[in-house]
Amino acid sequence: MDHEKRTAGFYLLAAFFILFVLFLYGPLSAILVLSFQGPSGGLTFPLNGVSLHWFANLFEQQAVGDFGGSFRRSFVLGLMVMSVTVAVSLLAGLAFRRRFIGATALFYVAVASLVVPSIIISLGIGVMFQQIGFRPSWYTSAFGAHLTWTLPFGVLIMFAVFNRFSPAYEEAARDLGATPWQTFRHVVLPMIAPSLIGVGLFGFTLSYDEFARSLMTAGTYNTLPLEIYGMTTNVTTPVLYALGTVTTVFSFLVILATLGCIVYLRRRRARG
Repeated sequence: MDHEKRTAGFYLLAAFFILFVLFLYGPLSAILVLSFQGPSGGLTFPLNGVSLHWFANLFEQQAVGDFGGSFRRSFVLGLMVMSVTVAVSLLAGLAFRRRFIGATALFYVAVASLVVPSIIISLGIGVMFQQIGFRPSWYTSAFGAHLTWTLPFGVLIMFAVFNRFSPAYEEAARDLGATPWQTFRHVVLPMIAPSLIGVGLFGFTLSYDEFARSLMTAGTYNTLPLEIYGMTTNVTTPVLYALGTVTTVFSFLVILATLGCIVYLRRRRARG
């Protein structure tokens, strides 16, 4: 009877997983296929020929949309958010290893933005910038809005990392005469480097595809998610699908590069 229950549970879980994969990757597959429509193809099936016409069209002058500019803005903004998220999360993780007055209150203040609707934060930051006389822009107000989304996740990840980190390694380094900086540089940092890379990836991807917190804070120039959303009401050709395919491939390449860095660091550490 127990064996039959386990078998039934396994098949139920497998069926749920298959449905989840289909729901997640089914729309992406449709966009991928439709992006290869022929020059006279439309936004729906069936395919009217197969070509790379719409990918080439991305690099031509467009009547509607600024693909290149919005991509560059999102990419630079993602790098900015990633850098600050990694630095602040690391410092917060190190600081919270010791108890200090106000630590609990500071922690809840840091993660409070996770429970506030993103559109409310976007609206509040946009209104605040206008009230103090600054024009909202993707590199100022949107940058701050994105940090309210990425920093809590980065801090929580580093808390979990340092919660499992044994201080015995640092004590051994100090016993051998290492200074605090040398202990951090040669002992702590190499051990947490894969986690820091993960925090960086998390920060970049959350910023790169963030829509709600960019809506009221990006100012005159759109980021890529805002540009794609605007195109859905104006563009009537498969160039929209081509853009979706390119951005999806770029996201997967970023993830693969990050995983490659993590694997490299772990192998280097194992050899060392």
